[in-house]
Amino acid sequence: MNTPFDYQLAFSRNIGWISDAEQALLKSKRIAIAGLGGVGGSHLITLSRLGVGNFNISDLDVFELANFNRQAGASMSHLNLAKAQVMADMARDINPELDIRTFPEGINESNVDDFLAGVDLYVDGLDFFAINARRIVFKACAEKAIPAITAAPLGMGTSFLCFMPGKMSFEEYFQWEDQTEIEQLLRFLVGLSPTGLQMSYLVDDSRLDIANHKGPSTAMACDFCAGMIGTYALKILLHRGEILAAPRALHFDAYKNKFMTTWRPGGNSHPLQRLGLMLLRKKIQAKLAP
Repeated sequence: MNTPFDYQLAFSRNIGWISDAEQALLKSKRIAIAGLGGVGGSHLITLSRLGVGNFNISDLDVFELANFNRQAGASMSHLNLAKAQVMADMARDINPELDIRTFPEGINESNVDDFLAGVDLYVDGLDFFAINARRIVFKACAEKAIPAITAAPLGMGTSFLCFMPGKMSFEEYFQWEDQTEIEQLLRFLVGLSPTGLQMSYLVDDSRLDIANHKGPSTAMACDFCAGMIGTYALKILLHRGEILAAPRALHFDAYKNKFMTTWRPGGNSHPLQRLGLMLLRKKIQAKLAP
């Protein structure tokens, strides 16, 4: 027996935490998500279950065995299949009425305007090491006054940053301009994680190899990221609740039983950030020494 899809019934259990009118508003919104791996795939599923009705999504990769520990679309039946198509199909299996535009070639200077066309919110799901694509998208969001949010899977928790129109931008916070790739990555890590809560229980630091684009991750962290992103997407799209934007950041770590809000005026030029960067540079240099 085939049951016809009914949007109101499918998302009726959202009502109570949001109103019927707000649910209808979410159905009309469009969210762009670049990157559909560990965090991006979970973001798409969570936001689809929230009842958001329209997406622009991008990923140029395919699913591999190494993705299985954390990525929503990673399974034996999806091996070697394009992430963008798999995740679009999974989202449409939740809501067949979704309007999804896919960008399987990734995001670059030539298509970023199209990728952000008609978008109400940008959600960052790019791989930690995707420096160029991330700079392009966040710069375009700032120019187009599109709210942009990012959540990093750190250890067994998540850190979160929100960049709102008219407030501190991504570049002002991380300060990547004219820096080497390794310095940009270091600044990204310290900027995402001002507290460094996760570092105290990293049992094998050889697995964190920034210079060679390698790092550990957990499914729990990716799921926490999706929860944070879904909540802030709701608040931004419905104009509800307090929005903590950069230079404020949020960090929740389930392993450490801690939740912290940080404030870093000046972003990575703040004295505490500069100290963290100095210590991290020394650690990386020691690893690279013969």
